[in-house]
Amino acid sequence: MWLSGSLLALLIGFAITMFVRGQGGEISNVTTIAVEAGHQEGAISYAQAPPAGGPHNAVWQNCGIYDQTISNENAVHSLEHGAVWVTHRPELSTEDVEALRAQIRGKRYTLLSPYAGLPAPVVASAWGVQLQLSGPDDPRLESFLATYRQGPQAPEPGAACYSGTGIPSDI
Repeated sequence: MWLSGSLLALLIGFAITMFVRGQGGEISNVTTIAVEAGHQEGAISYAQAPPAGGPHNAVWQNCGIYDQTISNENAVHSLEHGAVWVTHRPELSTEDVEALRAQIRGKRYTLLSPYAGLPAPVVASAWGVQLQLSGPDDPRLESFLATYRQGPQAPEPGAACYSGTGIPSDI
């Protein structure tokens, strides 16, 4: 009896995961972006807003939750280290921002910050991949974090996400 109940729970969990990820076990609507690494000084023009990789500042952004906009050039360096950067429209409701904070809080190798001009209310970016989300309740956010945080797409997974620049309001 216990075994059949456990098997049923496992099958339901698998079905939910496959539904969230879409066909083929992949998260639906993830955009893959060709990017190259390299350190560069000064302001950098990126093809995406927010950027999902490319040339970046030599100093990475400290991972954590930010109440203010952070520098693209530093955040991209954190992506190179395997971080996921979750951005939201500045006008997102207080409740939605708090829901995002709750999902990010305590997760190493994550950044959360407002970002003006986003193509969707919430955008999740990792090195070379990006996902537009309808809001903090979109179930694909958790799948994106689980798949790409310290994922194989990152050129330098495990490199520091602290002792860089920025003071997050929460971690």
